[in-house]
Amino acid sequence: MKGSFFKRITLFLLTNLAVVAALGIVARLLGVESFLARQGSGLNLPALLIMSAVMGFVGSIISLLISKPMAKWSTGAQVITAPRTEAERWLMSTVQRLAQNAGIGMPEVAVYDSPDMNAFATGARRNSALVAVSTGLLHGMERDEVEAVLGHEVAHVANGDMVTLTLLQGVLNTFVIFLSRVVGFFVDRFLNRSEDGEESAGTGPGYFLTSLVLQIVFGIGASLIVAWYSRRREYRADVGGAQLVNPNAMARALNRLRMQQEEPSQLPSSMRAFGIRGGGMMALFSSHPPLEERIQRLTDGSWKN
Repeated sequence: MKGSFFKRITLFLLTNLAVVAALGIVARLLGVESFLARQGSGLNLPALLIMSAVMGFVGSIISLLISKPMAKWSTGAQVITAPRTEAERWLMSTVQRLAQNAGIGMPEVAVYDSPDMNAFATGARRNSALVAVSTGLLHGMERDEVEAVLGHEVAHVANGDMVTLTLLQGVLNTFVIFLSRVVGFFVDRFLNRSEDGEESAGTGPGYFLTSLVLQIVFGIGASLIVAWYSRRREYRADVGGAQLVNPNAMARALNRLRMQQEEPSQLPSSMRAFGIRGGGMMALFSSHPPLEERIQRLTDGSWKN
């Protein structure tokens, strides 16, 4: 829910940023950017846009493909292969039933050790996802509340939120890379106007430093759009939890999270966007809407609209 979905998205964004940055460094070392940035007397915009799209979508797709192993590694989640306790058997059977009702394949089910009440779902495909819950959530909530949280996470998978996020991030990456290089080209040309002018534009340190800084700045702006998208998807996942279980249990689970909200989330910062409970962030950067609003929608029936 709030913290877990936040956790998953943040991990996705950080991985995506690292991959895109690495691709940019490789492209520069191979001379690809210099070739595209200087064609004749100006900038080869169509070629640069194609390069930006390739780098942008490759970065987001790689982030999606490694989302499950990264999530397991960052939380220490242990996948249940053969249930050893009654609680694990209940957890497996509940996820299986919810997945069947949602029309998706059985996800991997995992538990990670944390006093934080949280859960998350991730994965590149609807039929091979991962649903993980914290020990704090299992011990701190009633079973129908845990079931509602699981319904929320299964709804994220059924709604294809990770795939949609990947496409959105790919488009945003494309424009971040493209615009940062275009501005960097003209800054470099301005700095070299007294020497070689246009001939050296796009090859000097001005181009490299400007495009690098602007990629970070524009990337922060793009994260606002991703956070806005995430908040919209949280409402929809709440609806999924209410439909798969019941709205009262979903509201009570969120209320327990609200009471715990003043405590810092124990999820790694890279994974909080994918959890049911988020951390304390500024509203524009938050991947989750306020818990009070989510609870209100469930209790007054407006979630049905």
